[in-house]
Amino acid sequence: MNLAIFFDPLREELSASAASPTALAGYISAFLDVFPDWRGADIALIGLDEWRGSAAGQPALHGADEVRRRFYQLQKGTGPARIADLGNLRPGLTLDDTYQRLRELVAVLLEHNTVPVLLGGSHDLDYGQFLAYETLDRPISFATVDARVDMAEQDCAVPEESHLRRMLMHEPSFLFNFAQLAHQQYLVAPDVLAALEKLHFETLRVGQIRDDIRQAEPLLRQADFVSVDIAALRWNDAPGYYPANPFGLTNEEAAKLAWYAGCNDQLSSFGLYGYRPDHDTHGLAASVLATMLWYFVEGYYHRRRETDFRGPNFIRYAAGLHGPPDLTSLDEDKEDGPDRIVFYKSQQTERWWMEVVNLTGEVKRIVPCSYEDYFHASQGDLPNRWILTQALLG
Repeated sequence: MNLAIFFDPLREELSASAASPTALAGYISAFLDVFPDWRGADIALIGLDEWRGSAAGQPALHGADEVRRRFYQLQKGTGPARIADLGNLRPGLTLDDTYQRLRELVAVLLEHNTVPVLLGGSHDLDYGQFLAYETLDRPISFATVDARVDMAEQDCAVPEESHLRRMLMHEPSFLFNFAQLAHQQYLVAPDVLAALEKLHFETLRVGQIRDDIRQAEPLLRQADFVSVDIAALRWNDAPGYYPANPFGLTNEEAAKLAWYAGCNDQLSSFGLYGYRPDHDTHGLAASVLATMLWYFVEGYYHRRRETDFRGPNFIRYAAGLHGPPDLTSLDEDKEDGPDRIVFYKSQQTERWWMEVVNLTGEVKRIVPCSYEDYFHASQGDLPNRWILTQALLG
C-alpha cells in the first residue's frame, strides 16, 4: 500500500537540524521530499488536522506542527529512536471518509508492527483508530484519558461528544475491555458512569490518580491502544483547548501516564487529541504534549516483553481466599482450586498479573493487576478487578 498518497509533506523548517547534535531532529526520518521508510521504523508519527467532529470548529494553526516543533528539539532518550514522521494526513471528503482513511492506515502499520502515534485533531478521530483493530480478528481492550466521558446520544451531539458510545456500541463487537481514566465526576452524568459499571468496565477519577497514580498503570497495561484528550489536563498546565478547565491532571501526571502507555508490551497505537494552538499563546501546551510524546517513546524502548509467565523471570503466587497466601513452585502442575487466585510477579519490573477463570472454568485469561489486588486476595477478599474481568469472560 502506498501510504504517501494520503499525506502532505512537512515544512522543512519543522525538521531543521537542532542546535544540539543529540536532539531528536537528527534521528527522526521525516516526510520532506521523500516519504520515509515506515516499515523499518518502530514508531510512526501522523499529524491530524480534522475538526469537523468538533463543535468549536477548525483552529487557525496546525496543532501537530506546533508539537513537532518542540518535540524535534528534545534530547534523544536511551532508545535507538527509530521514528518515521509520515507528515500530515489529508482529510477525507467527509468526516466518515477520514475515519475510514485512519482505519486503513493504522491497520497497515499494525500489520507491520509499527506503532502509529496520532497527533492533533478532535478526540472523535480515535474512532478511526479503533476501527483498525477490527482486522485483528480477536477481542481488544483500550483506554481513554479524558475529563469527560464522551457518551452523549449521537443524534443530539457532535461526534467529539459521542465517539466513545459509538465505539462501545459498535457491531459486530470486538471489544473485550475498556478503561476510562482521569474523568471529573462533576462533568459526567451519573447515568453514564452507571452504564460503564453495568458493562463491567473500570473507571479511575482524576482524584484517584492524584492520590496514587500507580493505580492507572494496570489499566493502561491492558490496553491495545490509548487515546488522550488534552482536556484531561488542567488549563494552567496545558492552555491549548476550549472551553478552559481549571482542574485536571498536572503535566507531570500526564507525562507519567504516557510513560505507562509506552511501557505496555501490548499497546500498538497511541493518540494525543484535542490540541488547539490558537489558545496556546506561549506554546506551553505544545511543550507539554511534546514531553508526553517523549515519555511515550522512552517508555516504548523500556518494554520488557513480559509474556512467559511460567518462565524464570516470574514468581508465581497462589492467594488462598480462606487462608494465608502461599508461594507456589514454578514447576508445580497441580490444579488451582476455586478457593484461590493465581498471581504472577515479574522479577524484572515488579509488575503483577492475575489469572481469571470464567464461571464454567473453560476460559482463562491473565490480566494486569497491582500488588493491592494480590494483597486483598491474600486477606480473603476477591479483588474488584478479578470480579469485573470474570463478568467480561462470561
